[in-house]
Amino acid sequence: MIKSTFAVIALLVINFVTAQEMKYTSLELNIPTSSATIKGTLLTPVSSNKNILVILIPGSGPTDRDGNNTAMKNNSLKFLAEALTEKNIATYRYDKSVLSIDKTQIDSLKFDTFVNEAKSVVNYFKEKNKYAKIIIAGHSQGSLVGIIASEKNVDGFISLAGAGRTIDQVIITQIEKQAPYLKEETIRILADLKKGYTVDNVNPMLLSLFNKQVQPFIISWVKYSPTKEISKLKIPVLIINGTKDLQVPVNDAKLLHQAAVNSKIEIIENMNHLFKEIKGDASENILSYNNPTIPVSVVLINRILTFVNKI
Repeated sequence: MIKSTFAVIALLVINFVTAQEMKYTSLELNIPTSSATIKGTLLTPVSSNKNILVILIPGSGPTDRDGNNTAMKNNSLKFLAEALTEKNIATYRYDKSVLSIDKTQIDSLKFDTFVNEAKSVVNYFKEKNKYAKIIIAGHSQGSLVGIIASEKNVDGFISLAGAGRTIDQVIITQIEKQAPYLKEETIRILADLKKGYTVDNVNPMLLSLFNKQVQPFIISWVKYSPTKEISKLKIPVLIINGTKDLQVPVNDAKLLHQAAVNSKIEIIENMNHLFKEIKGDASENILSYNNPTIPVSVVLINRILTFVNKI
């Protein structure tokens, strides 16, 4: 009798685990574009319904589909994708092409390259005609990429910690806070880049920002104004930022909200730039950038779910 009871309990446990595992399927999906093959992961809920698809665009730097790079591992985009798919929303997240292209091609990368790649990803899924709606969610730099890519074939857009100012304004503000003695030179360099000129004479302390290799990319990036671009969108827009974001202040979200007629804004208390809840000080916040175990904000997930299910 005892043995049979244990057998039943064991069977129930196995069935429960199987049910948990079967909430969604995972597929490594590569999508060819004119510049590179985009490598990503498609999570699909186990459902016969025509799902909503959220395409997650990563932020700045050599960032992968999970939100990680060589300098940090936090699994922000991985956890976000999994949490949404567990709630019956299909997700596709992908590595930035800079991680897969030949090193000789890096110099030719432009901001428009990322935009065109995002458009190609959207078109790929649009042509499949498998999804009830397609929504782009862009994080940080990926917010501006996503705004521009959302002008066609997209049913909704979500800005996750996206800047509301042009990149030159963002850089000047950051330099003013971290190294004010370099502010004037930063303004000079950015003024030339904004005119389309590269700069030869750069202070060694600013080379990580303005080395010759990255200048053409900044030239192509600085021409875009996030508020101007988001004002063009005719689709529903959700703008999200957190009060503990060390990189993009809440005011940037407000600028985007003011510019987007069809937008809703959500400021999430204690959420940082990587969607993690931070209850302590800046040191706890910084440590979270390299902690791949902290889950993303539950409030964030609920806000996104409410938005996408109402579109």
